[in-house]
Amino acid sequence: MKLSKHSYILLAPFFIIFFLFTVLPVMMSLALSFTNFNMLEFPRWTGWDNYVRLFVKDDVFLIALKNTFLFAAITGPISYLACFIFAWLINELPPKIRAFITLILYAPSIAGSAFMIWQIMFNGDSYGYFNAFLMKWGFITEPILWLQDPKYMLGIVMIVQLWLSLGTAFLAFIAGLQGIDQTLFEAGAMDGIRNRWQELWFITLPSMRPQLMFGAVIQLTTSFAVAEVSISLTGFPSTDYAAHTIVTHLMDFGTIRFEMGYASAIATVLFGLMIGMNLVTQRLLKKVGE
Repeated sequence: MKLSKHSYILLAPFFIIFFLFTVLPVMMSLALSFTNFNMLEFPRWTGWDNYVRLFVKDDVFLIALKNTFLFAAITGPISYLACFIFAWLINELPPKIRAFITLILYAPSIAGSAFMIWQIMFNGDSYGYFNAFLMKWGFITEPILWLQDPKYMLGIVMIVQLWLSLGTAFLAFIAGLQGIDQTLFEAGAMDGIRNRWQELWFITLPSMRPQLMFGAVIQLTTSFAVAEVSISLTGFPSTDYAAHTIVTHLMDFGTIRFEMGYASAIATVLFGLMIGMNLVTQRLLKKVGE
């Protein structure tokens, strides 16, 4: 540390802020998960009561847990593959065209009015685009309440989330593809690589391991932490909790009921799920190129 003291001094502002506003709140949340805390009275230690209530007595949480796992299992891998495939295809285009198409594909992830478009398309009356199309061609005789019917709600939220998924991971993959040393492909051709699929598996993917790991963390975190899309499209809470997720359950107890101890227990469970899935993803990515 003495030899690198100037580096530590330069890094100190970031690490201080990171510790105060990220590490410390996570540690406090973990401690509060073992208490009964309503933000008015001093926290009262309750041990494992919050976790027992969560998994044994809270039926809505079990619905949220099922929805979140289903959501993550479908949208996580699909969005991850979509980010890479689109980035891989775009990388072959001329620079100006590549920049333009990248902007088009990235735009939905930052568009503030994105939900309004899907609300109009899935509107529950005859003016909704999907209802109007299906009624015009005789597929249905009366409008479908897409965003109120539990049969359709979770599927629609998944579709919208996939549409929004070409975000940070997508840009990271494009940057990773641009940074690959082109001499590796020449060396690969001399070593017996004969087609693009072999180039992809033995050269491109191993060269992009940092970006692949970053993209996996981003996409998994996004799929487990979905809430805004669900609330904007299906309401809060959704009908029969059909689109209820762990994060919306957390928001219910944390920002509406102010049961901060119980909300902290929900956040801790979600944190553990994310860590577990990231560890699994790291193991899988280590096998790329073998």
